[in-house]
Amino acid sequence: MASRRGPVIAVSGPPGSGKTTYARRLAEDLGLEFYSAGMFFRELAKKRGLTLLELNQLAAKDPSIDLEIDRMTYEVGLRGNVVVEGHLVAWVLRDIADVKIYVTAPLDVRVNRIAARDGVDVSVALRETIERENVHRRRFLAYYGIDINDLSIFDLVVDTSKLGIEEVYRVIREFVTLVLSRSR
Repeated sequence: MASRRGPVIAVSGPPGSGKTTYARRLAEDLGLEFYSAGMFFRELAKKRGLTLLELNQLAAKDPSIDLEIDRMTYEVGLRGNVVVEGHLVAWVLRDIADVKIYVTAPLDVRVNRIAARDGVDVSVALRETIERENVHRRRFLAYYGIDINDLSIFDLVVDTSKLGIEEVYRVIREFVTLVLSRSR
């Protein structure tokens, strides 16, 4: 696939797993464009004059919002030479992604990362993360029939709490490099 239009790499994972960090770095190192489903979501919220929370609440009732994000994600994927990051990108790009990566970490690790990143109390980060994940899980199952806990679609699953940032990145980079070298 990669030789026709340039590689398409999908990076998914729960909030606080490190997916944005690793996807952005991978894009930079491989000379690919970086896109985030979150960027598309923020763009759509701005266009509609809504906060992210308001758009998320609306999306829980209105499938057209997720479908619009999916359309934007798929169009970017079709262009190739991209690393795309987001909760559902591996499923959205499953037919065109050359590599599908899932990064994760235990809830307590992710919550601590989110609290530090967002400058909020750990208890607030925990409550919001659990709520957000439950909303996503229900929404993705209802709209797409996707169980986001079924990781069988992924080529590589990495627990980012087991190694340091650089070590995890080396694992991801080496895997991607090997897969792409075989698909040319």
